[in-house]
Amino acid sequence: MMHPHIKHLKRHRNVLYGLVVILLIIQMLSFLTLSAKVSQLQASQETIGRELGKSIEGVRQDNQYKINEVVREIETQRNDFQETLATQKSDFDRQINVLKASQQDFSGIIDEVIRGVVTISTDTSAGSGFVIHSAGYVVTNDHLIEGAKFVKVKTYIGTEYTAQIVGRDASGDLALLKIPGVFDRISVGDSDTLQIGEKVIAIGNPLGLSFTVTEGIVSALHREGPNGRSVYIQTDVTLNPGNSGGPLINREGEVIGVNNFKVGGAEGLGFALESNTVKEIINGFVNETLI
Repeated sequence: MMHPHIKHLKRHRNVLYGLVVILLIIQMLSFLTLSAKVSQLQASQETIGRELGKSIEGVRQDNQYKINEVVREIETQRNDFQETLATQKSDFDRQINVLKASQQDFSGIIDEVIRGVVTISTDTSAGSGFVIHSAGYVVTNDHLIEGAKFVKVKTYIGTEYTAQIVGRDASGDLALLKIPGVFDRISVGDSDTLQIGEKVIAIGNPLGLSFTVTEGIVSALHREGPNGRSVYIQTDVTLNPGNSGGPLINREGEVIGVNNFKVGGAEGLGFALESNTVKEIINGFVNETLI
């Protein structure tokens, strides 16, 4: 028979074991709960991190887009400013040249346009011409190349080329030639804006004297020529053999006629084919707008 004191000790021990087990269970439950909360917290932090990263990236991309827009706007404004500045400079230079010409000084115009004037030579004749398109298209008189075995074109800088004949119009006494390369050209103006008494100059190669400049005025408009058409400008600009095919130029530095012929035995009676008729004939050779 067990002593009562021993029984009492066993009962206390069992109670103690029970308490320990309960505490262990409570600790395990607490640990599991804490682990779950930690996992939730980590997942929440990761979610917040991803969302924050997306927000930051979105803000960065939005700011980068705005920055790019600003840069493009600045570039556009800079390009517009440069174009405006270039246009204003060109207009200013043009006004200066017009002012010089209005005061009987064509020097500014001559410096620009003379580089587009050429010498035409064949095995039978010699004369003048001018470049009307930078791709090497040259206008001259048709009678200069009539029956020629070859046609040579010499530029202002002295380079000589063998020319290809693109088109001929005997009635208008015009020919279009082509030489290889890129060249300074002369703009062709509107002959309908001419006024009687307006100052003009002719550039050509009279009597073999290359790139000679002579000055005069428009004496009359719409004179009838050898072809029966009233499409000639009468001028008192001095023209001599070799001037044929060269340009008649106004104060703006534009070709307003092609020097064609003079009345023999008379002084100051030269005639040039109007530039608007020249445009019509030359563009018809290539079925496009060269001038």
